[in-house]
Amino acid sequence: MSSETFGFEILKECNHTGARAGRFHTPHGWVDTPCFMPVGTQATVKTLTPEELAMVGAQIILSNTYHLYLRPGAETVRKLGGLHRFMHWSGPILTDSGGFQVFSLSKLCTVSEEGVLFRSHLDGSLHFLSPELVMAVQGDLGADIVMQFDQCVPYPCVREAAAEAAERTVRWAARSKAALPREDQALFPIVQGSVYRDLREENARQLIALDCPGYAIGGLSVGEPKSIMNEVIEWVVPLLPQLKPRYLMGVGSPDSLFEGVARGMDMFDCVLPTRIARNGTVWTSAGKLVVRNAEYAEDPLPLDPLCRCYTCRHYSRAYLRHLIKAGEVLGIRLTTLHNLHFVLRLMQNMRAALLAGRFPEYLDRARETLCPLFNREQADEQPEASGI
Repeated sequence: MSSETFGFEILKECNHTGARAGRFHTPHGWVDTPCFMPVGTQATVKTLTPEELAMVGAQIILSNTYHLYLRPGAETVRKLGGLHRFMHWSGPILTDSGGFQVFSLSKLCTVSEEGVLFRSHLDGSLHFLSPELVMAVQGDLGADIVMQFDQCVPYPCVREAAAEAAERTVRWAARSKAALPREDQALFPIVQGSVYRDLREENARQLIALDCPGYAIGGLSVGEPKSIMNEVIEWVVPLLPQLKPRYLMGVGSPDSLFEGVARGMDMFDCVLPTRIARNGTVWTSAGKLVVRNAEYAEDPLPLDPLCRCYTCRHYSRAYLRHLIKAGEVLGIRLTTLHNLHFVLRLMQNMRAALLAGRFPEYLDRARETLCPLFNREQADEQPEASGI
């Protein structure tokens, strides 16, 4: 990887919290941090065009190696010009390694030091993924940021299993770095270790020694209380390099985004805002709103009177409820647009508060008024094994 291809600069740090505003430079443009990455698992953020993603403020999106490896195949994507051209997205892309999906979704999963043998959730066909093959697949996909193949463990997890997976993740990270096929891709190792402080800290130290362009914290938002998730972040962040981006994987509820930013994380992704939108649930300045409920059948108001997204400027709750109850695709397109606008605007507001030197006050207000509306301790934040 060329040192000139990627770069991270910190523009402002908060003296009272760990929060910082930065900018990460990639071959396909920069990303302003803190940022949220909409999840486009199958090379698409469900129901939306790339132009619509740009309209709601997305700078970077995430796709998944596991799913694209199975369908349509990395070689197909490569032949068609790489993931950016394939999906008509000109901005940066991050590809998850597929580790979470392999361990949580496949019908059979056998782990060895060489890699993982698994059966496809699509047709039961047998496949084997190693760190080297995962890097080759991501090389064909052509994402800007690529994740190492890591071993994920569930929550709760006994210490012995967590330790074994964390140690294997370090070895696989070294193999991933050695196999990185392209200089225009940034490899992010993933800190594992479940909820055990010494395992997390040792894992972080060993991965930092690889001197990669950025680092991720994985294995969270898998069922543990949010207080434990925040504690794990507090253990790991002080060990991560100050001048490299930090990515908290699979976290996306508004309250968790505030707490992650306040603890020094820079990048986030989650299927939650798009998934609940497809079920007729939206996020608003007054909390969650289930627009498919009967009480909105004749409601002329927008989803959120304080929101200026395309959906809220043009459509009523009554119309959106009608579309969703009728099974019309437009309904879930409009709720998805709103939810992504909401979460991306939230990140933009946090960044603006940081740059203006008023993040502590902004955080205090959010913790008092906004965050309690969304903190339901994992009630609807369980990850989908498919990552879709």
